[in-house]
Parts: sequence; structure tokens; C-alpha cells
Amino acid sequence: MTDTTGATDSTGTPGTSGTSDSTGTPGTSGTSGSTGTAGTSGTPGTPGTTGSASTTGTPGSTGTPGTTGTPGSHTPQTPPGPPAPLLRTAAELGAFAPLKGARAVVMTMGALHEGHATLIRAARAAAGPGGQVVVTVFVNPLQFGEAADLERYPRTLDADLAVAGAAGADAVFAPSVDEVYPGGEPQVRISAGPMGERLEGASRPGHFDGMLTVVAKLLHLTRPDAAFFGQKDAQQLALIRRMVRDLNFPVEIVGVETVREPDGLALSSRNRFLDAEERHTALALSRALFAARDRLAAQQALHARAQTTAATTGRAAALTALGEARAAADTQAVALARPVDGPSAVRAAALLILDDAAAGQPPLALDYLALVDPADFTEIPDDRTTGEAVLAVAARVGTTRLIDNIPLTFGATT
Repeated sequence: MTDTTGATDSTGTPGTSGTSDSTGTPGTSGTSGSTGTAGTSGTPGTPGTTGSASTTGTPGSTGTPGTTGTPGSHTPQTPPGPPAPLLRTAAELGAFAPLKGARAVVMTMGALHEGHATLIRAARAAAGPGGQVVVTVFVNPLQFGEAADLERYPRTLDADLAVAGAAGADAVFAPSVDEVYPGGEPQVRISAGPMGERLEGASRPGHFDGMLTVVAKLLHLTRPDAAFFGQKDAQQLALIRRMVRDLNFPVEIVGVETVREPDGLALSSRNRFLDAEERHTALALSRALFAARDRLAAQQALHARAQTTAATTGRAAALTALGEARAAADTQAVALARPVDGPSAVRAAALLILDDAAAGQPPLALDYLALVDPADFTEIPDDRTTGEAVLAVAARVGTTRLIDNIPLTFGATT
């Protein structure tokens, strides 16, 4: 899976620069650590109900980043506690404990951190005291293009048991490769289709096929009522939701908001590979996303103000006071127009920061910046004035490849 720290690298934490952490199995976004993250950040609801989707697109785990580049405060660390019981086989999982309520599952590739813990706590809250929370830890070989990347992926099972137990998991299901793929690599696999060939799929051909195949298998093995993934791996989350809908899986997929460090960097197992200078450069990803979000908010606030200000000289003065001298020169046009250049202005605001980081030391090597429809990850047209979108970015700093994203809403006036 991929880093779910999108809400956590929840399903998996990418270990190498090419591996995304999300789907509790090698990163899917590269694969993401939780298999996580998804469309708009969903507020987990109880299994069986749909979580309310948040449209604010405000990054930050607990806090809401205010101005550009000011991240929200990050979720407090989970205090230590007894480790969760370790289950190695489907038979052990089936015999573990009678299920009296709903079962919630968090899929990871291990190397658990606070992002994963956030997913586990959300699952615990949704399952309730009578329910059961199972965390899967499985480094999925189908999600790795090179054997070296698979070998490099961090494996910290003892620490994972402690993190999972402290966050509220009832058990950790960590099957072997032979348990998940008893006949060797599966001959029949899930195809991610056209959506799986875009963005992360273009950078890592076949990655999402491997991610969906293991998620499908783990859903069958764990039989949850709800599965929690991080918003950080938005494309992975969107694909999992699509698979569940298209193939009629009886499970609710819950997206959890991206968890960030106090400096704004999205939590990811890959962050451990950054030295101090590289980490400073990597902050450009979240800063670019926040700048784009703030640009859209300012643009939409101006448009709302223009529509409610009387068409008089006082209106022109009001617009001028907002620092929009050009708009004030033609108040009638502003009043009637849609928010001008919404999508293009969003992209431009982010690119200013990313271009600056590309010229720094160490430089940021941009893979893509894309403003996409969360339903299918196709590019948002420049004339879009309403609806949901995801601004996604991927870049390499040194030898580490990082991804991040932020949900946006066009047409909002507050």
C-alpha cells in the first residue's frame, strides 16, 4: 500500500524513493502507507455509514494551516502501551476473538508512524468499544518494480506492534508472502484501468495493479465492515473506492485527512531518508500546495465581494482597498465574471514555489504538479468554476521521492 499518511502512510510506507507508502502494503502512490488517502478528506464515520467529506481542503492533522506555508499543528504522539497481538495466518485471524461488533481495518506496509496511528485511532473510534480494529502489515512485492527497492523497504515489526497497540488496535495481521500468494505471484490480478495509468501510474507502471490486487486479497482475508486509508495517497484512495464500487465489495472505504509535521511536511515513512538540507527543500511541496489553496481562497473572496458590492464609485473604492486595482478599473466586468483564471491561477501559485526550490541546493526535481478531478484523476480544465479538485504533486529530493496533495473546492465563497 502506500503511505497513508495522507492521512498517514497508512498502508505502507514507501521505503525507497520510488515506493509510495500507503496501502498497507507497499506504497501505492508510490503505494502509500495506508492505502490511503483519498478523494476529499473524509471524516471517518461509523462503519456502515459514509463519513462526511470535508471540502475545505485544509491541510494539517489537527490544526488548520492558516496563511500560506503555515501548517496546522500535528497530532500528538501516541503514548506507549502494550503491543498488539501478532497474527500470522488467516486461520489465526479467524480464531483470534469472536467478533461482537463491526470490524475496521487499517492496511499498511509497516514502519508505522504517527500518520498510521491517526488512522488506527479513527478506526478505533468508528468500530466502538464492541468492535474490532485489525492493522495489516504486509510489504507487497507486486508494488515494487525493482528487487532492490523491495529489499530496502524498512521492516520494523516489533515497533509496529507497539504503535498499533498504543493507538487502539486489537491485533496486527502480518502474513508472509506465501500466506497472501500461496501459489506464487498471482496469474489473475486487478487492473487499475485508465485511472491507474495517470500521474503515479505513469511514473510507476503496473504499481496500482499490484496495489489493488493486494487490497482486494486483504479485504477478503480480513472481512472488514470499514477500511481506513490516508488522503495523502489520494490516487490510491480513489482507485480503491472505484474498485469497491465497481466490484461490489461489501465494505465502506473511509478517507482520513493527511497528517503533517509541525513544519507542514506530510508524514511519510520516506521522510527518514532526508538529511537536514534535503528536508528543508522538501518543504516546498506543502508550501506550494498551501500557496495554491490560499490563492484560490483569495480569488473567490474577491469575487464574492464584487458580487455583493453596489455598482457605484464606492464599489470601485472597496475593490481597490482589497489591493485589486485592476479589478476596480472595471467593476462591472468583475461583478459579472466567474472567478478569473481559477485553475490556472492555482497551478501558477504552486509552480512559483516549486520552481524556486528547483533552483535551490539541494534542488527539488519536480515529477508532476496536477490539478485533477478526484473521481478519475483527469486534469481540471481552465474554465472550471465549481466542483471538487485535488492538487497533487510529486518530486524527488536527493534519492527520495515524495508525494503530497490537497483537496480544493471551486466555487466556494467562504
